[in-house]
Amino acid sequence: MVTVSEAEKIISAHLMSYGEEVICLEDAVGRVLAEDLVADRDLPPFNRATVDGIAIQTASVKNNNSLYAVCGIQAAGVAPLKVFSENHCIEIMTGAAVDPIFDAVIRYEDCVIEDGSARLLPDLEVKPGMNIHYRGKDKQQGEILAEKNRVLTPALIGLAASTGQARLRVKKLPRIVVISTGDEMVPLTEVPTAYQLRRSNGIVVKSCLAKYKIHPQLMHLNDELEQVRTALTECLQQYDVLIITGGVSMGKFDFIPQVLSELGVQKQFHKVRQRPGKPFWFGSFKDARQQASELRHPVSKLIFALPGNPVSVFMCLNRYFLPWLQASLGLSEPGYEYAVLNSDILFKPALQYFAQVKLKVNNTGVVEATPLTTNGSGDFSNLMYADAFMELPGDRADGRFKKGECFKVWRF
Repeated sequence: MVTVSEAEKIISAHLMSYGEEVICLEDAVGRVLAEDLVADRDLPPFNRATVDGIAIQTASVKNNNSLYAVCGIQAAGVAPLKVFSENHCIEIMTGAAVDPIFDAVIRYEDCVIEDGSARLLPDLEVKPGMNIHYRGKDKQQGEILAEKNRVLTPALIGLAASTGQARLRVKKLPRIVVISTGDEMVPLTEVPTAYQLRRSNGIVVKSCLAKYKIHPQLMHLNDELEQVRTALTECLQQYDVLIITGGVSMGKFDFIPQVLSELGVQKQFHKVRQRPGKPFWFGSFKDARQQASELRHPVSKLIFALPGNPVSVFMCLNRYFLPWLQASLGLSEPGYEYAVLNSDILFKPALQYFAQVKLKVNNTGVVEATPLTTNGSGDFSNLMYADAFMELPGDRADGRFKKGECFKVWRF
């Protein structure tokens, strides 16, 4: 049995890179950028008005009593109008190009236009540069707008569009199969008997992966040795990552560790000093019959075999698999934050405890965690009320975790 820290280090030693691909901008949200995004021209590309009003030369302002002859209307998207006298101005619309001769735009609200002339309101303070967004103020041509290894958010998609990037280079995603196990688990469309359960683990895992634009294959295996052996043999050939739920504990029908060993999968660890999720099994596989040059993806395959109880699946997924995925895709975010307990917890077993907690920010800006009462790792119903798992160390002899103490939390 390994500690949580040891399990984390072992998994982190198996980060994978699955290459890169070029995709359409419209399909890129949620993917990870694989190249720096560079400005193809200055941003903004011209001096632009930030308000509707009149463009003037501030040197012409004399106690706001000057009259300006309005010489035209400047719309957005066309070449800027010019004037040849400081006593001339133009009406200008938001976003329109401002000719360099003008160094201020006065809002319509701050001036009066009558009979082709404009006058500023009394006591208006006029400053050079007011209401003008100057060329290159944000970024200059050739500057990096966004570094690689960033998730493509809607804001970043908009920035890419502004630079004419119709296609983007992104990180390739691993091919994943999610395998649930157990004779007692029936499809969602079937009515279970009094002693059966509906299959939910696969749907939960698939839902978590949707954020990363990964659409895994779902599969279910009954507790039949030959079926398990045949299916895992095929999956190790077809997929980069196997996420298995159930069949990894000490039961007579828990065939997963045995079969993986028979197929040449290298066990990295089995069982972690934690609750929930103690029977967690992790391993790696290299197929000697294939060469790396023949594959679209690396030869090394990873197997995350999670305990079948729903809360165990959810916790191990959020604590181990998703951080591995993020790191493999080049994302540097730690995945956790810290929160303060707002009530005592007593947990005596010498195991690292992942408590379900509700988070809130108090009036001093501190994130507080309220523990939720649960009925064990099979009680999935409370997760809808929780925001995170709080990771409590397993080295306290008295098992007491007191109000006001600060610990890691893993949001989900």
